[in-house]
Amino acid sequence: METDFLLIFALIVFASSLIHGSIGFGFGMMATPAIAMFTDIQTAITYILVPTMLVNLVSILSEGRFFEALKKFWFIIALMVVGSCIGTVILIYFNSEYFKLLLAFIIFIYLLQSLVKIEASFISANPKASTYGLGIIGGIVSGLTNVVAPLTIMYTLELKYSKKDTIQLSNLCFLFTKIGQIAVFVYFGAFTQSAVELSALSFIVVGIGLFFGLKIKKIIDAKFYIKILKVLLFIIACVLVVDTISF
Repeated sequence: METDFLLIFALIVFASSLIHGSIGFGFGMMATPAIAMFTDIQTAITYILVPTMLVNLVSILSEGRFFEALKKFWFIIALMVVGSCIGTVILIYFNSEYFKLLLAFIIFIYLLQSLVKIEASFISANPKASTYGLGIIGGIVSGLTNVVAPLTIMYTLELKYSKKDTIQLSNLCFLFTKIGQIAVFVYFGAFTQSAVELSALSFIVVGIGLFFGLKIKKIIDAKFYIKILKVLLFIIACVLVVDTISF
């Protein structure tokens, strides 16, 4: 593996961990498209599977009341694990460059939702059906793109969940869907030696990024970091679209 890519990978993982630690979410949404600019989306996902689990576990524990949140959201999480496994199988069999467009589309939805406050009244009008939809569809999207935050944010906002619940749901879904993804990747022999090595090496970088991110969370307004995140995500999504169309 080239030294240049290793340096870029370490920088992306560090920046994503820093942002995630400071605002409570964003690692997968930041790291996946950034790494996908230098490789295919399946490889990008496998490279950050274990770091994603570590980041989300730390975030869950830092928010507290792990078992209470798990008890509240276990059904959505279970559905999302199933959906994620389905999405991962699709990713393995097709691994199309056009999945990058789906990833860019999800990012644009997130940015648009946060900008104009898109209302999704059908969620509050049909909470049971919405729970099934978020679980299965959100899981498939997570399996294909490693990003599901826009869907969980819309769901929790419409049902009037607290900020803590929103963060806990996003992190719990990511943690357990990544466990399911690893199982699928291992079963199909798609979890490569390079992914294992990068995962092991990234632990130190992730730890440093989270450490400083959690420190920043206590002293700096999170809105500042969210603005930075949005600008970076917009740029990355545009690059993914251009790169895929010109492929």
